[in-house]
Amino acid sequence: MQDQAFTDDFRTQFDLLMRLRRDVRRFRTDAIDEAVLTRCLDAFQLAPSVGLSEPWRVIRVKSADARAAALKNFQTANVAALRGYSGEKAQLYSRLKLTGMQEAPVQLAVFCDDATDKGQGLGAGTMPEMRRYSVVSAITLFWLSLRAQGLGLGWVSILDPDKMAQDLRVPLDWRLIGYFCVGWPEEPSETPELERVGWEIRDGCLPIETR
Repeated sequence: MQDQAFTDDFRTQFDLLMRLRRDVRRFRTDAIDEAVLTRCLDAFQLAPSVGLSEPWRVIRVKSADARAAALKNFQTANVAALRGYSGEKAQLYSRLKLTGMQEAPVQLAVFCDDATDKGQGLGAGTMPEMRRYSVVSAITLFWLSLRAQGLGLGWVSILDPDKMAQDLRVPLDWRLIGYFCVGWPEEPSETPELERVGWEIRDGCLPIETR
């Protein structure tokens, strides 16, 4: 395959895609066409992975019991997280919408199989965490693929990962990388919601040092 020469228009659109990639918390409840979702999930098959280990394991959380357990997991962790703040920051935190788990039509739990034999351990001997980094890379491609279809993704990190693994009855060697809500965003935005509500400011600075 020859190198693809991308046009200026393509590069402009790709830059826009990255700018419009948001961590979505506010979803419409409209269903997602299964063919569209499958096409986006194909991004995992295109993702890089250390030693071609492809250590990602994706569970679609559909049953009412499983979703209720995941939501309870978040709520418990969120109460504990609130205790870590005080004053105005605690008041602001209590008003943040940190998950779309009650609205998003599709929910996924993505794990890393730390014990996979695939890849024969190449590249993971000295840095076994590379398998988990590989899963994150695949998630990033999935995220962009969703956005290109007009869909949004919300990464729920306020969770007890061990409890999530237990509730979903996954193998002991699987480590939760993220719980994801997928759906149609209420509205697109180029500005992160946490910046809009005054939680933090994105400075856009990339510090690069020379040694």
